[in-house]
Formats: sequence, C-alpha cells, structure tokens
Amino acid sequence: MPKISAVIITYNEELFIEKCLASIQGVVDEIVVVDSFSTDGTEEICKKYNVRFIQHKFEGYKDQKNFALKQAKYQKVLSLDADEALSDKLRESILSIKDKWQYGGYFINRRNNYCGKWINHSEWYPNKQLRLFYANKGEFGKLNIHEKFIMSNGDKIGRLKGDLLHWACLTPQEYIDKMTKYSVIGAKEYYKAGIKANPFTPYLHFIWGFLRSYVFKGGFLDGRDGWIICTVYAKAALNKYKRLRQLNNNGVEH
Repeated sequence: MPKISAVIITYNEELFIEKCLASIQGVVDEIVVVDSFSTDGTEEICKKYNVRFIQHKFEGYKDQKNFALKQAKYQKVLSLDADEALSDKLRESILSIKDKWQYGGYFINRRNNYCGKWINHSEWYPNKQLRLFYANKGEFGKLNIHEKFIMSNGDKIGRLKGDLLHWACLTPQEYIDKMTKYSVIGAKEYYKAGIKANPFTPYLHFIWGFLRSYVFKGGFLDGRDGWIICTVYAKAALNKYKRLRQLNNNGVEH
C-alpha cells in the first residue's frame, strides 16, 4: 500500500498537539514535526509518538511549511496544523483512497471550534482546505499568512468526506488577538507584494467581509457566536487595509 507522510509545524502547542498526533495514528506512515524551538511541553508530547522532531527557525508560515514538506520521506503528504485533528469519518476517507489515489490532491472540509462550540456557517465552515497532496506537484505559496498549497501543473483535485477539526480559539479575547496579529502580518505581506489601498478600500472590505460571512454564508445561523466571529473577521479586514494604506503612504512598516 502506498505510504503517506504527515507534516506538522509547531511552536508551543502542548494544548492540542496530542489530539493531532493521536488522530493520525494508523493513517499515515511517517510523522514529521518541524518545531520553532518551543519552550513548553510540545517536544515531550511528540516523543510519546513515533515522530521525527526537527527544530528550525521560523521565518514565516509559508516558508516553514515548505521546509517541512522537504523533510517528508514520502511524496504523498498530509499537511496539518498542530491544533487540528482528523474526524473519524476523515480517517476512514483517507484510508479508503490510500491505495487507489486518483487525483493530484484532495480538498478537506475544516470545521472550526470557537470557545468550545463547533461553528457550522460563515467563513468557518466548510472552510475547504487542500491538505492531502503529492508534495512534488506544488508548494505553499501566496502570502506568508493563511498560506495555501498551490498545485503547479493543473492536476485535478478530489474531495474527501469527513472534517478536519480545528480548535481555533479557547476564549473570545484569544480570537480577537489572533485576528489582530493576522491583520498586521497580512498588511506587511500585501505591502511586500505591491498591493495598494485607496481611502475607501478598508471600509469596502469591512462591509463586504461582514455581509459575505454573516449574511451570504449564513453566519447569523450560529447565533451570538456567529455575530462575534463575523464582526471580528470584518474588523480585521478593515484594520489590515488601514495598515496597508499607512505602509503605502509612508513606505515603512509599523
């Protein structure tokens, strides 16, 4: 049967890494963890599993994941974040196609958990991700945030049943802090890519981001949690483009 390498990047992930590692036992044939010099119990937890643990300086999400791909022994790769785990149905789906692989890669639906609750709508579900693929048929590209694996040769992509479970945040403040961090990184990445923002850009992205996630993608169906998620999401877009506009005008990073 063809073999699969799981690749995971970590930094201080002791809260969730064991769930991640436990969920892929019996599904993958190798686990590669690339760690950015964690100071918590991440390494000790990984040693409980059959993990190849590599420490490497973090220089960006995209770059770290591409480095991790190069450490994999097998060309078929399952790429996970440390706070993600396979659902039982997804485990079954991966095992079912392992020896009858038909595509260059496979999309997986990611289900996000907000403060202990699984979210069913907005940008948070199905949140399609390309996470199972031939490593030699592409790379993680675009920006060094919300990085995506991009197929380089136009191969067809299939879709697996089951969910990739993601513990996005434990508290509302953690979510706000995370989105603030992403807006700062995103603005810098857009600036490096030569993207411009005019005076209206931040507000247009705020309005469209909220309408798309809360109204058109059904965020309102998740009640109060949906309102918070979509509002913070839209504000992060607003702040990202405001910061980008500052960079465009001043030519320096803040």
